[in-house]
Amino acid sequence: MSEQNNYETPMNETPMNGVPMNGMPVSGAPMNGTPMNGMPVSGAPMNGTPMNGMPVSGAPINGTPMNGMPVNGGPMNGLPPYGYQMNRPPVRFIMEPMEKSGEGHSLLECRNLTKCYNMGVPALNQMNLRIEKGHIVGLLGPNGSGKTTLIKLINGLLTPTEGQVLINGSAPGPYTKSIVSYLPERTYLEAQKDVKSLVAFFAEFYADFHADRAYAMLQALGIPSNARLKTLSKGTKEKVQLILVMSRSAQLYILDEPIAGVDPAARDYILRTILTNYNPEASLLICTHLISDIENILDDVIFIKNGQLVVQSTVDNIRAQFGKTVDSYFREVFAC
Repeated sequence: MSEQNNYETPMNETPMNGVPMNGMPVSGAPMNGTPMNGMPVSGAPMNGTPMNGMPVSGAPINGTPMNGMPVNGGPMNGLPPYGYQMNRPPVRFIMEPMEKSGEGHSLLECRNLTKCYNMGVPALNQMNLRIEKGHIVGLLGPNGSGKTTLIKLINGLLTPTEGQVLINGSAPGPYTKSIVSYLPERTYLEAQKDVKSLVAFFAEFYADFHADRAYAMLQALGIPSNARLKTLSKGTKEKVQLILVMSRSAQLYILDEPIAGVDPAARDYILRTILTNYNPEASLLICTHLISDIENILDDVIFIKNGQLVVQSTVDNIRAQFGKTVDSYFREVFAC
């Protein structure tokens, strides 16, 4: 009995356009170095090198994109394509670029972005996405999907193995740091400092920082400006860090789990703070597991899994096409 995949289609005996594989001639031509319909089999350059003028990696084959998506509905590299789950009915995925506003560069663009760690296993694999100005975007995915790696690459904290990140047309560097306001998942502020010293430090370091805005938010949350950071609770430390990040007039805000350590009573205020204290011409990229808490403020969502982009869509399109909330659709896409 031939070995089969989970889609009841033989892996090593599946016809290609009606012609058997397993060493059999295709269109009457032998393999192993002999051209097939005018195209070389062995020795042909792959990975970005054109074949008959058509790029191999990242280019459509018969109109179907690669980069983790199924080609003609079949498995790639012996693994089930995205959009299918083992012994489950197919899940329909949407792949649509964010609407490009105006001329010039996108605010954030990732081109074939790849990052490999130990053993050459990619944490991100050929990631392509684009975010325009004026969008609030949710970056969503299960643990280990590559969200934090992507965020660190955008902020210049990691170097890509392949591909590139462009922020307003520039690679991460001093210029991009001046227009990106980044909230990491963990607190990085010096514990011995008091809150007013941290406000003064940010005001000196960032030209777009507004100290009056920071003090107004501190007062609203009842955080004393003379308190040392080490005396504050974990949740209050995260509030202070969020206030410092949102007190800048940046072009791109990147928030990694901004409400994970915040009590439910304060979440609504934190979200209102995010919405009312950023430049409306800017964009927010919010990474969180608390999808239902932020869904109402999102314009777009990006789902990633195993380092690859599987969904990029507007929230309205998901609701209209599938009749589900983003939270429900996320649970369907990433069901175990």
